[in-house]
Amino acid sequence: MPIANHATSVPVVVDDEKCIAHKGCRVCIDVCPLDVLAIDESRGKAYMKYDECWYCMPCEADCPTGAVKVNIPYLLR
Repeated sequence: MPIANHATSVPVVVDDEKCIAHKGCRVCIDVCPLDVLAIDESRGKAYMKYDECWYCMPCEADCPTGAVKVNIPYLLR
């Protein structure tokens, strides 16, 4: 599974200002069927660990603060 090296190069982007993972929220991680999201323990924020997204959207739809954005490629829309 390819490691996601840069936040701007991955389909799922998490807004650090809105993310409340440091308060114990794990909704995006729990609803992802591929387990590609994780929490950066040093920052207390969610991020995309592996670039293997299916664009299924529950991480974006279920995020209580709207911090998760799934960037669907143009040809898949």
